[in-house]
Amino acid sequence: MYPNTEPDFKHKLIIRKARKTAIKHPSSIGQKKAGIISLSVIIPTYNAARTIKATITALDTAEKAGISLELIVVDANSTDETACLAEKLGARVIYCEKGRGPQLIAGSKAAKGDWLLFLHADTVLGAGWAASIVVFASQKSSLDRAAVFTFALDTKSRASERLTQMVRFRNKWLGLPYGDQGLLIYRRFYKRTGGYKPWPLMEDVDLVRRIGNSKIALFDTVAITSAERYVSDGYLKRITRNFLCLFLYFIGVSPKLISKIYNTTNT
Repeated sequence: MYPNTEPDFKHKLIIRKARKTAIKHPSSIGQKKAGIISLSVIIPTYNAARTIKATITALDTAEKAGISLELIVVDANSTDETACLAEKLGARVIYCEKGRGPQLIAGSKAAKGDWLLFLHADTVLGAGWAASIVVFASQKSSLDRAAVFTFALDTKSRASERLTQMVRFRNKWLGLPYGDQGLLIYRRFYKRTGGYKPWPLMEDVDLVRRIGNSKIALFDTVAITSAERYVSDGYLKRITRNFLCLFLYFIGVSPKLISKIYNTTNT
């Protein structure tokens, strides 16, 4: 289903160049003995047993790229095997009340890395993800910036292509990448922005707006999200519901009420 996540020759050259830059400027990236970049990946989960393995396995290339990886899964007391699978795959599992905002906050507080990468449980990072992070994190100017990946779905169809184009438009003209594109941010900068709010919905839009579009880099590397929900709900219905939530957020409706509306229309 997912493409190869091993770095190709081009990405290996990028990694080597970034390592040389990091050695010359070690203070800009918080070096650790086990690697150049100290990175904590934070994944909120709830009944994600079907997707969590692919999400975590794709991160196996971190060490080869010179990344010291800490993997934190913040589980909302799943009723399936999510937590067990995550632990077997090397993640540290902590538990939290259900809600993406509270779960992301809990993960950020537990994280020890200099860099934080917030990632959805049904999203797989494509080939070159580690090289992109190494290059970005090796630049001193990135200490007060953030980065996201290019959105992609794990299926090809006219509907998925239209959705991908809509996301490109939203990123370019509205400056609103969603959480399914991941978010890489330096820990201290994350704290200065105030971090995520304990909202059940729209926590990703709120944070990227506070960061500011001019301070968010877009990686060419893809973050491949499962299309299962779009297929089961119907692309039109899900896109319409997401747009409605965004509209309600911008006119000042509380995230809690938006969440109730979202869940009502999700039945």
